[in-house]
Formats: sequence, C-alpha cells, structure tokens
Amino acid sequence: MELWILFGVFTTLMLIGTPIAFCLGVASFATVLYMGLPPLVVFQRLNSGMSVFSLLAIPFFIYAGDLMVRGGIASRIVAFAASLVGHVRGGLGQVNIVTATLFGGISGSAVAEAAAVGGLMIPQMKQRGYGADYAVNVTSMAALIALLLPPSHNMIIYSISAGGKISIADLFTAGVLPGLLLAVALMVTAYIVARSRGYPTEPFPGFVMVAHLFAVALPGLLLIAIIFGGVRSGVFTATESSCIAVLYALLITLLVYRQMSWRDFVHATQGAVRTTAMVLLIIGTAAAFSWLMAFLKVPASLVLWMKSVADDPLTVLLLLNVLMLVLGTFMDMGPTIIICTPIFLPVAQAYGVDPVHFGVIMILNFGIGLNTPPVGAVQFVACAVGKITVWEAMRSIWPFYGAGIVVLGLVTYIPAISLWLPSVFK
Repeated sequence: MELWILFGVFTTLMLIGTPIAFCLGVASFATVLYMGLPPLVVFQRLNSGMSVFSLLAIPFFIYAGDLMVRGGIASRIVAFAASLVGHVRGGLGQVNIVTATLFGGISGSAVAEAAAVGGLMIPQMKQRGYGADYAVNVTSMAALIALLLPPSHNMIIYSISAGGKISIADLFTAGVLPGLLLAVALMVTAYIVARSRGYPTEPFPGFVMVAHLFAVALPGLLLIAIIFGGVRSGVFTATESSCIAVLYALLITLLVYRQMSWRDFVHATQGAVRTTAMVLLIIGTAAAFSWLMAFLKVPASLVLWMKSVADDPLTVLLLLNVLMLVLGTFMDMGPTIIICTPIFLPVAQAYGVDPVHFGVIMILNFGIGLNTPPVGAVQFVACAVGKITVWEAMRSIWPFYGAGIVVLGLVTYIPAISLWLPSVFK
C-alpha cells in the first residue's frame, strides 16, 4: 500500500501540472505519514540530499556557463565553428552541431546550451532560408551532446546517486567518445535532411581566416582542456575545477574579450542563483523520494523481477533502455537520475554491467527524454527561441531521434565506446 501512495500521489500531482520538486516532496511526506514515521524524516533526507560537497560543482559550472555566454565566448566559438564546417551542405546546421559540441565542453548543461547556441544560431538559420523546424530540431538534439561531455552536471549527480563510489573523472572520460559519436551521427543526419530540402552552404573563408578565428576563440576553448585535464590528472577535483572555471571565465571576459558589463555580470549572477535554487530543491526532494523507495525495497524487488523475465544481459539492457526512455518523457533529468540510479544500477550490476558504462547509457537515455514531450525541457527552450510550437518541431524531428537511438544502441551494446578511454588513463 505504501508504494501505491508514493507513486499515486506523485503521478496525480504531476498530471495536474504541479512542479516536479513539489510532486516528489508531497508524495514522500504523504507516504511517511501513512507509514507512521516522523515527518521530520522527509526534511532530514531533503537536507542530506542537498548537503553533499560534490554538488557545489553544479552551481559553479552553471555560473561559468552563463558568464561565458554573456561575455562573448559563445559568439566566438560560433564564428570558429562556422569557418570549419559552414561550407558543408546545410552549413548553418553543421555549424550549430559543432558549436554545441565545443560549447558543451564548457557549459555541461543541455538547457543552457539550447538557450545559448539556439539564441545565436536559430535566428540566423531562419534568416538564411532554413526551416524553423529544422533549426529547432538541430539545436535541441545537438544540445544533448553537453550531457555526455565534461563538465556534465548530470554525471556528477549520477556519481552522488550511486553513493559517491563512482569516479567523476572516469565518468567525464567515458562520455567523451559517445558525445563525439552523437555529434557525428547528428551531422550526417543534418546533411541528409538539408540535402533533401535543398538548403544552402556557406562560402569557405580560407585557411587564414580559420586560423585567425581559432586564435580568437582559443582563450574560451582552453577551458575545456583545463577542466578535463585538471580533473583527469588529479590536479584538482570536479568541485575545484568548477570554481576555477568561474575565475577563468571572469578573467577572459573582463581582461581578454572585455565584453562583460556590470549589468551582464549581475544578470549572470542572479541567473545562476535562481537556477541553483531550483536544481538543489529538486535534488533534495528526489533524495527523500529515493530513500523511501530503498526503504520499501523497490531495487531488490526489481532485480528479482528482471531475473524472472530474462537471464540474458542484452535483453535486460534492452528492457532498461525502454523503461528509461519512457520515464525520461515524463520527468526532468536530475530527479530521474537520483530516483532511478539506486533502482536500476543494482539490476545492471547484477548482470555484469560496469557502473561507469551504465552511467553513460542512463544519461543518454534521459537526455533523449529532455527532447520529448510532455516534459521536454530542452525542446521547449529551443521551440521558444525558434518561435514555433512543439507540435511543429515534433513532425520533422524523427530523423534526428533516429540518430540518437542508433547511438544509444551502439553505446549500450559496445561497452568499449564508453570504457576504452577511461582505461587509457588508468
């Protein structure tokens, strides 16, 4: 009966449009009251869920990404990407994806990337004759690359949700090849769709201009090497690297590009504070919800059910993928990781799946969910920037979804895609 109350209250509140943090918190509170436990337990779990030192990395990375957008780093990355791939069929679509790949290694957030890159690219694409749906779909799917590349916020959340026993450095490294593979798959898809629609290419500016634009963008691009190299080499932790990212972003935007005004600085600070407050509230309530599921032995029950359904690890991974794809369409990514990791990870490990490999599978799954209604945060942002409805975007997004599913299948069934690079650094 406890599980019926927990999931029933949560589902009912979500269906009537209640914010996800309140859905999680109220469902946990109602279940605790029914079980006769002290209500204080919910608040203790909420507090402990937010009071994890490693979580400090998330607000600082959010802050660094906002500073870079407002300080001109993003626009210079776009210009460099345009010089590299603008001459390929569907030029601005290719530029969009390459920019997302480069910027994803700085922001670590799919929503931030959709807003930043989309704000720069979608108006240009529409002005040059690209369909608004094409511009939005390229932007929203390319934004998912940020989830796999360091400094991915969600990999930090996954590590914490797994009990803090999985190395964040290994997760950052494991996501690099899948992220690049997703970028290549989306570029091929963008080319095919652009060719079928007859979209134009941009003129190649010449190698001298490419070198010049690279030099201009280099101070911002160096942050990727600083974050990844520092964390991977053990010079500093992920939390320390986030603080360094903020300081570096301030130095570059103030002293090198000199584009950061006082108003931009204040707006970036306020935006980071608001986003951090929302993210941490969701993480805290999701931690309480997750603790209740562990207390009610949901993970153990799921392991037993899976073993009764299938003994083949490939089949189990397929079932888990389907479950995660469905869940990702109804819940935001952060709380879904916190809730599902303690449930699904023991199942995967029971069938011999490496936890680092499973983390990449989970994040890619839920990332695709961010681009799927009814709770597709990335798609909503891209559609808002492109000024079209979600329905208009959904009608033509299927080739890009197909590319994402193909990459998900490759990552799921070829563990070396995720695990080879971490093994090189061991």
